[in-house]
Order: sequence, then C-alpha cells, then structure tokens
Amino acid sequence: MTINESKIKRDELLQKIEELRAAVAQLEQDGQTASLYTSLSDLEKELMGKKYGLVYERHREEIDDILDTHVPIPAAEPGLSIDRGGPVNFIIEGDNLASLQMLLRTHREKIDIIYIDPPYNRGKRDFIYDDDYIETTDSFRHSKWLSFMERRLRMAKHLLAPHGTIFMSCDDNEQAALRMLCDEIFQERNFEGDIHWRRRHNQPNDKTKLIGLVAEHILVYARDSEKLKAFGVGKVGLTGKFSNPDNDPKGPWATNPWKAAKGRGGVTYTIVTPTGRKLTETWYGTYDTFQQYLADGRVHWTSGGKGIPRIKIYQSEALEQGQCATNWWPNDEVGSNQEATDELKGLFDGTAPFENPKPTAIVKTIVQLGCIKKDALVLDFFAGSGTTAHAVLALNEEDGGGRRFILCTDNQNDLCRSVTLERVRRVLEADDLKASVKYIRMDYLQNAGRLYYEYADGLLQSVGQMIELENGVDFTKQRSLALALSDEELEGLLADAERFAACRVLYLGHDVLMSGPQQAAILQREIEVRMVPDYYYKGLEG
Repeated sequence: MTINESKIKRDELLQKIEELRAAVAQLEQDGQTASLYTSLSDLEKELMGKKYGLVYERHREEIDDILDTHVPIPAAEPGLSIDRGGPVNFIIEGDNLASLQMLLRTHREKIDIIYIDPPYNRGKRDFIYDDDYIETTDSFRHSKWLSFMERRLRMAKHLLAPHGTIFMSCDDNEQAALRMLCDEIFQERNFEGDIHWRRRHNQPNDKTKLIGLVAEHILVYARDSEKLKAFGVGKVGLTGKFSNPDNDPKGPWATNPWKAAKGRGGVTYTIVTPTGRKLTETWYGTYDTFQQYLADGRVHWTSGGKGIPRIKIYQSEALEQGQCATNWWPNDEVGSNQEATDELKGLFDGTAPFENPKPTAIVKTIVQLGCIKKDALVLDFFAGSGTTAHAVLALNEEDGGGRRFILCTDNQNDLCRSVTLERVRRVLEADDLKASVKYIRMDYLQNAGRLYYEYADGLLQSVGQMIELENGVDFTKQRSLALALSDEELEGLLADAERFAACRVLYLGHDVLMSGPQQAAILQREIEVRMVPDYYYKGLEG
C-alpha cells in the first residue's frame, strides 16, 4: 500500500486551520476577527485546490480590458474582399481572442476542423505579449504563454462540432505544457495522437546540443472521440509503392500477404503453385475466396511462380479507401520547412514575407484527416501566411470539394492584408479557382455601463456581416438573399420589384412586424424567411 505524503501533510495543515478558527471564535468578534476568518478560509481553499496538472500564473492581456467593457463586432471591408464565385470564405483581421469571442455567437459547435500554428515561445522574438517580445530572461515566459493559449483553446473547444478535431503545431519547447493543458481542456480521453513531423531534410550538426532538432509536433484532440468515430474517421492517401510489372489492365498494384502470420488465425489447406508445387499452410482466407482471387487475376506468385502467393491491391481501389494515418510524417510525404519557404517565395516574386511557414502539403493532409466531409468548415485562428487557406483551396481543386475556411490574424506589420489576404488572392488568380473571400475587420462597441437600447443601433449595423459569416453568404453578390432589419427596410424590399423578384431567402430582424399583405406577398413568391437569431445578442448586456 502506498503512502500519500502530500495528503498527510495537507490534512495536518487543515487541522491546524481548524484549531486557529476555534481560537478566533473565542475572541471578541469585530472587523479584525472577520478578516481572520476570511484569511483562514482562503488558506483552506488554497490547500484544497488542484492536486494534479499544470500550475502557472494567470496573466491578463490588454485585449481583456477592452472585452470587459466592449462587444466585439465585425466591420466590413468591401474593398478588400475577393469575388470569384464559388464558396464564400472569411478572413478576420484583429486580435484572435476577440475574433473567437465573436465566433462563439455565430459558430458554436459548427467548426469541423481547427488547425493552429501558434507562437512556439522559444524566447527568440517569436511570441509577442501585449506588444512586447517575450525573451528567455522573462521569469513568467511559460506562464504568459499558457495563459495566452488557455483562453483561446477553451473558446476553440466550444466552436468545434461534436465530431470536430483540433490540430496544434508546436515544438519541444512547449509540447509537454500544451499536452497537459489540452488534457485539461479537451480531456485526456479525447487525445488522438502526437504527430511527429520531420521538418528538415538535412541533419543538423550543432556542437552545443546533444540532440539535433529535426522534428516538430502536431498534437491532435477530438471534441469527443466517441462521436468522431461514429461520424467517420478521416483517412490519408496511401504511401505504399505501386507498380505494374505484368502490365495488368487494372493498373498499378501492390500486394498483401495471403499466408497467415503465427497467432493470427486463418484456415489451413493446400494451394498448388503454377509450377506444381503443393503448399499446405495456414492462409488468411478460405479456399473459395482464394480461388475467386485467382479467377480475377489478383494473385501474384512470388519466386517466379514457385513461392508463396500474395494478393494484389490495386492503386485505384486503395486511393478510394485511403489508410489510417500514423504519428510519423516524413517530409518527403508532407513537405519540409524549406519547401514551405520556397512555396511562399514562388507566390511572392522570390521573397518570403513570413518566417517559418508550414508547407501546404502538411495542412492538406490535416484537413483530409480531420474530417471526412468534403464541405467541411476549417478554422485557423493563428493564420500567419495563410497556408490553411491555400491548402483548403488546393484540396477542393483536387477532389471537387466545397470546403470553406475562416482565418483569423492580427494586422501587425500589415500581416493580414499584405501577406495572408494577398497570398489567397495570388493562389486564386494563379490557379483560376472559383472561390470568394469576405474580409472582416474586428471592431468594438461599448456595452458596459449602457442600457441595451443605447447601443442596439450599433449592433444592428453589424448584423449583416454576422449573417454572412455564419451562413457563408455574400449579400452584395447573391441577389437571391435579402436582409430587412426594420419595417422600413422590408417596405423598401417589397417596393423594389426587381430585388423582390430575385429574392429566395429573406433574413428578418426580430423587431420587424410583417403586415398581412406583406406576409401574403412573401408566401406567394415562396420566399424562405429566416429570423435573425437571438444568440447574436445574448449575454451582451452592460
């Protein structure tokens, strides 16, 4: 039997607190004794606090002060949006904590896949906290990073669909801490794996280190592993070597063994090779199944017809089924950091405007693996150079999918506009892709200390962008959609014969009261009416 020394010590301290509380009870009761009671309760609470997991100092950010008194709302930037038809995607410029808070009003439990590549916190000017770079000399370096990540990951969890998955890039510097943080937020039972990506081709020769760093991590969690499995697990493309040495009309093939491994079960019978050799073994399948494979030309005889038979697996069939991913991703399959930089240079006329991007190939693999739906919604709230958008667009072009992306990043050093958005624009134009991008800038509306009616008009001005964001639509380009947030706007729509004739879906503000004739006209046109949802406004009271 083990002895919990910490519990023994804790119980002793709790007993001492009770003795002190009893002693205080004997004193004359006044403000001072009340303060002592409070202090003893605080000590007791601290002793009974968390016993396992991460312990770190929590820090406030400047954005917290803003969000305490303001509602984050979307502000349209029509001059920056891209219209090429096809699915409507979104880029959100601003602090990603504010962006996530806004998305909780429009996308709670609606995101299929989240991929993030957050700052690695190496102490090499890669992590900015409240406009200051965090250096290795900062004694709260890891606490600030964990506090920064915790807030965002807790929101991210609520954005994931029940079958949703989140993939998070990191390196050895914060891998252990991030794993424990995610075990707490997403629960350890929903941990799906720690992918090791070999990001470099070459072998480093750093004489100051015992172990050369060639790999990074991608931690993977499900919102709910059981619901993910029930929904269907994504697969990756096969990596086996296929060839066609016998000119099989069914195309390239690889083989699987037919002889059963020891301890794996099977059926024992005799097979005769093309050379007449009799092989009595334990085989994976029945004799009749083997004969069917033989009749279909799917048997490959080893050793020139004298050896053990193997069963052909055609590449065309295997590609449809895919295979389970492993936790080792070599760069010859999913790209390297150098290839990612070269990819960016190819788009930006020989320059790389962003350090350490991820290769498109690795994010494509993540998207394929993260959700089996070809119309999945993908969120990246550390969007950087826009690799996630590039990967989604490329994957849709390859398999005819209709996946959409939402990217969030700040515009420090003009990152969001000159790199993230510009990369998407160049990919769309270079490959002549049919997809559009709505560009949104985060804005803030003061609600603290104000009654709802005092800032309601400001909220109403953002409703159109909220509807577009939630539903992946564009009111300015899709004439089948209409929005009426007031009685006057509804009257104007019905008076405009051309607009009204084109309308198929009408989003209606919750304060709009339709008259009988208006209802009849809308019903006659078979227009679908969708009320602006109440959750756009819930929890915003100052």
